[in-house]
Amino acid sequence: MTISIKIDDDLENRVQKLATSRQQSPDGIMREAIQQYVEREETREHFRQEALASWDDYKETGLHLTGDELRAWLNTWGTEAETEPPGCHK
Repeated sequence: MTISIKIDDDLENRVQKLATSRQQSPDGIMREAIQQYVEREETREHFRQEALASWDDYKETGLHLTGDELRAWLNTWGTEAETEPPGCHK
């Protein structure tokens, strides 16, 4: 697929300078930038959807962990005293 976008002269010069320093084409630099942007935004959207689902679950059940409970459990990771995750409660 071919897509064309208009960018201002300053950005075009910056892309060209970066491409030259990396010995890549400007198209390659822009493809990489778009790919990284899309992956980051997909991850952000996935996180947002998980948060909304968690909030809906909490509103329905009232089950939760406090931040302190979660941090205490996470602090055991990788130690001799590593524990199982705490159970949710109301």
